[in-house]
Amino acid sequence: MNQDRYQNGLDKLMEYTLTDNIEISTHLKISEALEDIAPDVGKYIIEFAYGEIYTRKGLTNKQRALVTISSLVTQGTEPQLELHINTGLTAGLTEEEIVESITHLIPYTGFPRVLNALTVAKKVFAIRHEDKH
Repeated sequence: MNQDRYQNGLDKLMEYTLTDNIEISTHLKISEALEDIAPDVGKYIIEFAYGEIYTRKGLTNKQRALVTISSLVTQGTEPQLELHINTGLTAGLTEEEIVESITHLIPYTGFPRVLNALTVAKKVFAIRHEDKH
């Protein structure tokens, strides 16, 4: 394992990670849950995705989060979408920006995926609002 790449990835990942609410999904929780069956997956997420891709120049954290959310909506991957809506909010996206971005995908991915994504967003927003009270 390349320690510099891992540390760079971990530092970037923490810019997207809310740690004070146990109900919120995080990459760290995913890595821990897979430790017994696929320990390298967490390392790949941190080293490659965050250490190599998310640290590239040219996009802000908010822009990267929006691209990721859009991609996950089109793929219909709801557990990962929940995680990345959370990371998007932590990166500074507003609920309105997330909802509008998902709505914008109707002509490209269709109503069923958009409706499912909005349901996930509603759940995440509710959890985040509970956290503020």
